Amino acid sequence: MYFTERIDNWAEKHHPKWIDFLRILLGLILLYKGIYFIANSFAFVDVLRGTRLEFLSYSVIHFVISAHVLGGVLISLGLLTRLAVIMQIPILIAAVFINIPRSLQAVNSETELSVIVLFLLLFFLIEGSGPLSVDAYIARKHPEDI
Repeated sequence: MYFTERIDNWAEKHHPKWIDFLRILLGLILLYKGIYFIANSFAFVDVLRGTRLEFLSYSVIHFVISAHVLGGVLISLGLLTRLAVIMQIPILIAAVFINIPRSLQAVNSETELSVIVLFLLLFFLIEGSGPLSVDAYIARKHPEDI
């Protein structure tokens, strides 16, 4: 049995329903941040100014917005959750390390939110979608495809 199959079997047997609502909330937070970055893309460029990513700022913005919007929807629905989480993890690691110097100076910092979201992403990377998800629905309807 593959390692991921063993993780899935364990997670399926030990999965309370409130964790699914936490996954949905996480996806909605990521979707909100993606829409927020669309509305405030110039502020996002200002955050990247002074970092090593400044010369790639518009490419980074498009990747982050796409990953947050698409990943937020996928995580909320529970469709390809682990893939969506893997797309988010590098972004959140960068967000934590970009925001740490700023959070030492700022009163209203988002570093705490970034750290919490990063830990939740790591949790759902291991836990998976859960029973209240599109993945679970597909597995129940078409078990021979899996």
